[in-house]
Amino acid sequence: MRALRLPRLSSLRAFDHPGYLAVWMGALVSTIGTWMETVAMGVYVTQETGRAEWTGGIVALTFLPSVVLSPVGGALADRFDRRAYVALGTVVQLVLAGVLTLLAFTHQLSVPAVAVISLLHGCASTLINPAFSAMLAELVPPSDLHSAMSLNSAQFNLGRIIGPALAAMVLGVGGTSWALLVNTLSFVAVLVALSRVKVPPRDSAKTSNGLWKQIAHGISVARQDTDISLMLWGTLFIAALVAPFIGLVPVFAIREFGQGAAATSLLVTCQGAGAVTAALVVGTLVDRLGQRRLLAWLALSIGAVASLYWLAPSLQLAAVGIFVLGANYMMLMSGMHAFCQARVPRNLQARMSSLYSMVLGGGYAAGVWGQGALADRVGLRFVTVSFSILFLALVLTLRLLSPRALEGSEA
Repeated sequence: MRALRLPRLSSLRAFDHPGYLAVWMGALVSTIGTWMETVAMGVYVTQETGRAEWTGGIVALTFLPSVVLSPVGGALADRFDRRAYVALGTVVQLVLAGVLTLLAFTHQLSVPAVAVISLLHGCASTLINPAFSAMLAELVPPSDLHSAMSLNSAQFNLGRIIGPALAAMVLGVGGTSWALLVNTLSFVAVLVALSRVKVPPRDSAKTSNGLWKQIAHGISVARQDTDISLMLWGTLFIAALVAPFIGLVPVFAIREFGQGAAATSLLVTCQGAGAVTAALVVGTLVDRLGQRRLLAWLALSIGAVASLYWLAPSLQLAAVGIFVLGANYMMLMSGMHAFCQARVPRNLQARMSSLYSMVLGGGYAAGVWGQGALADRVGLRFVTVSFSILFLALVLTLRLLSPRALEGSEA
């Protein structure tokens, strides 16, 4: 009986560690607020401009800083106390959210203002995300790292379920300004959680090297490890070719189905529900298939799943499609992230996480803006389906040319 229960519960092992659970709960509250803001701003920009290029462009501005700042954030996280570093970044995010809220309440909100604050928020997030990921890794033993990364992604996607539902309700009752206010207050939960956590001490003796030398060392380690390089290249192509389905949800709901905030919230919620469901079973799948083999199958399937989502003829079928796509995407991306971190010592994990964030954010920024711009000219479905099929073709080509590349030895 026990042998049957362990695989089922393996996905939740990180919750056995109180520090991890406290941070997870605080982050969930903040994520709910963030998704309320995301839905509100996506609908606002799409309705104000009527262009997918602008909607994708605003989303891209949030992720564009990762191309430059992710390595810096990773190196800084390996030099300073990660808990204090994350707390400082959270305060900055709270202030930026407060400014956006104030603009909304005073009727001064505009698309350029949203763009500027999105860029600044992206800078802050980029600088603290590697430290946050590395801090989570410090709160669990190495054997529970995949569980910790998957549950962190589940937290993000559980917020994607609750946040849009609350956003639809708040937008209908109080309007954009109240949704933004809730997001501002949600950052307090992270600060409270951090105040209750003790991060285990780590060896920080060799931090006398310059910042740029630390960055260069992290890049060198990633380049020399062929498995890490493969995961980072895979992350880049997924981010650019497939992941824009996330940022273009408002355009899909409004343009293809003729609906607004309610349809946008439904699709975003269904994606989150798929991701949370996947987080509950991914540990069992890893136990049975092995991490590398599971990642290989997920990479093979995501292009086809994304194509079916974009081809859905009705909102109901699109909701089913994005549920499956959200599950596939969560398992694939969190698995590649965990794989990269597991292959390096703890004093390099923040820098490795920063490289992952750099290629993910850079690829996603280029992809969501580029696909949005092309969609305005040749059609949303044609563009998105074409890029999804292109990714599928790339994976099939890699599998044919190098059959062992995707299913190599386990980390």
